[in-house]
This record gives sequence, C-alpha cells and structure tokens, in this order.
Amino acid sequence: MKRTASPITAKYLQNAAVFYLERYASSAEGLRRVLRRRVSKARMLEAPVMDNVEEAIEAVVRKFVTAGLLDDRAFAQTKARALHRRGVSGQLTRQRLQVAGVGREDVDSALAALDDELGTDPARREIQAAVAFARRRRLGPFRMKDREEKKARDLASMARAGFSYELARKVIDAIDPDSLDEA
Repeated sequence: MKRTASPITAKYLQNAAVFYLERYASSAEGLRRVLRRRVSKARMLEAPVMDNVEEAIEAVVRKFVTAGLLDDRAFAQTKARALHRRGVSGQLTRQRLQVAGVGREDVDSALAALDDELGTDPARREIQAAVAFARRRRLGPFRMKDREEKKARDLASMARAGFSYELARKVIDAIDPDSLDEA
C-alpha cells in the first residue's frame, strides 16, 4: 500500500508551523528548515506541492515573527542559559546557536545577557560551565576512584567539550570540588 501525504498548501504550512511551535522552541531559520523538510518529504511521497512554496514558507515565518511567536533573540537567550547550566563551553554554545540558525548579533547578545544575568564576565562564566561539566560527567575532583589514571581521559573530555587546555587542567587538577568554588 502506497503512503500518501497531504497536499502542500499555504494553510498546510501554517498548520505545520503551529504544530511544531506548540512543541518546540525554534529560531526563524529552524522553522524554515522544518517546513522545507515537510515539503521535501511530501515531494518524495509524490504529493501535490504548490508552485510558490518557498514564498509561502517565507510568508508563514514572517507572520510568526510579526506575531511574536518566533523571536531569535529570546530563543538564543533561553538556549544559552540551558546550555550553560549543563556545562557547555561558550565556544560550543556559540556554535550550537549558529547551527540552530541564530544570527551572530543575536548570539553575541544572548551571551552578554547571560553574563549580566549571572553577574559575571565571560571568563568567569566559562569557569562555571567547566565546573558544571566536570560535575555532570564526574571528572577530576568529582571522580571517586582512579583519578590519576583517568586524568588524561578527563582532560580530553574537557577539550572535546570546547574548554581550553588551561581551564581544563585547572578543573581536573583541583584537589576537591570545594576548591573549584573559590576559583
């Protein structure tokens, strides 16, 4: 039995956008990608697709931006805050936001707003993220046993997470978790 898809119309695109935004936070570019995937999938299933589908997608995105349902700056701030709590480095946060379709100015603004919210500077924010990452992954002073044997592995993990060697070394070499709080 052949699977059929709904015809792609302006109304379909709008409903798909509403359905997606009810479940997920998104940037304007993220919503564009979702709608384009829907269109691509419909074409693979040989469903009828309206002629000016790109213009219709742009119209839907513009409509949601104008209505305030899509706000790249607010999306970036929320995402940056969540990533920081998880212990994601500033470099990786910047990269993930850009991959999500957030512009450079909005990324810079989100990171500056995060610094204001935390009452820190970028260097202190990076230390906090590194400590959170080490705690979550049980690296360095958060490791219960075999700490010296796993030191190189812990440093590599911190490096892959986007932290500088100096910062990773500082966190991994800390005597105990309490000494990191004063760093």
